[in-house]
Amino acid sequence: MSDVTPQTTGAGQGDDWSLFRNRQVPQMVRLDVALEHGAYQGLKKALAEYTPEQVTQIVIDASLLGRGGAGFPAGRKWSFIPKAPGQKYLTVNADESEPGTFSNRELMETDPHQLIEGIALCCYAVGISQAFIYIRGEYVYAADQLDRAIAEARAGGYLGPNILGSDYSLEVFVFRGAGAYICGEESALLESIEGNRPMPRSRPPFPAVVGLYGRPTVINNVETICNVPRIVFKGADWYKTLGTPTSPGTKVYSISGHVRRPGNYELPLGTTLRELIYEHAGGVPGDRAVKAVLPSGAAAPWIPGDQLDLPLDYDNPKKVGTILGSASVIVMDETVSIPHATLRLTEFFRHESCGKCTPCREGTMWLEKTMERICAGEGVPGDLDLLIDVCSKINGRVLCALGDFAVSPIQSSLKFFRHEYEALIPGLAPVREPELVAADK
Repeated sequence: MSDVTPQTTGAGQGDDWSLFRNRQVPQMVRLDVALEHGAYQGLKKALAEYTPEQVTQIVIDASLLGRGGAGFPAGRKWSFIPKAPGQKYLTVNADESEPGTFSNRELMETDPHQLIEGIALCCYAVGISQAFIYIRGEYVYAADQLDRAIAEARAGGYLGPNILGSDYSLEVFVFRGAGAYICGEESALLESIEGNRPMPRSRPPFPAVVGLYGRPTVINNVETICNVPRIVFKGADWYKTLGTPTSPGTKVYSISGHVRRPGNYELPLGTTLRELIYEHAGGVPGDRAVKAVLPSGAAAPWIPGDQLDLPLDYDNPKKVGTILGSASVIVMDETVSIPHATLRLTEFFRHESCGKCTPCREGTMWLEKTMERICAGEGVPGDLDLLIDVCSKINGRVLCALGDFAVSPIQSSLKFFRHEYEALIPGLAPVREPELVAADK
């Protein structure tokens, strides 16, 4: 579309609180440039002034919520790791395979030392001597940037033995995956690093007790870890001046779809959908109406176009039956055929199912076949009930969240746009007109 301009700078650039404050600085992969712009200040302060337990407490006090999807408090997750001596690991989830998500990629490509410093702080706090960055294989440039930055950080004394003259040592490794969606699930990610077929593990035990190579393991995503250096350097109280009381800090919102300026926008948590779409992403091309929004890529229940004043934090989306998740916001305007868009998402989840759980393996196939039949104009009146029934046989009956994610597009679209399905099924007149559906929202 000629009136769509990709956005590559985003909000927050240059602000002291922004994870992207150095995104326009050339050669931030170089250690000397990174140091000129404040890199490793938090690590220096922690090693000189804080015990590992104090670093963990600072992160707990800051109420840093995991940015990978669930929003679990990062500091609490660190505190679950047993204190007994022995090998422990950190794995950073840089797989970023959720459709519409591209924030971690830019963070790694533009400021890799920010991530490395966050890793060092987390490992110091928990007593970890080896960390792995699990990055999807398609992120070749980002992985190369990380490799170069790790090598320079080690040569400069910020990684390796006796960091900055202390008695703390850490090695960081980049592990390149092969692009499977299931590797975004933490236990499947661990299986992949170990050289096994990536499939989710039965839990308990949880990774904090039995994780990578059977040892206690912390798993956080890239954006979560990137927040740690500023929190440690400037303090928990400073961090909590951003965002909302229950969702402090900022979030990188990756917005795409029918907007004029798609891209990454780092904004305080609690920013509304309307502000994100119209003030930052430039609105909808052709001034068309928003029909629906996917707040977390393909995974989360949809938000209808009449709820754009919803604050995007870790609390308010739950009130309308969805989640913020990875904040990969996909906008669909009034020209979109909802059943056809749902079919596309259903095809994705069927393809990415690892096959370990029977409900997911077989159920996603049935969902895809039924959706194909409906979208081809060959559906029968019982197909909508069949979709609902199959979804109920998958949801909550699988080892990981992929099965729950797979039913989300179908359940959401039927909830808000059932009339579009009914219009595609021969002999089945819509039970309610679109105007009535809108009035009932």
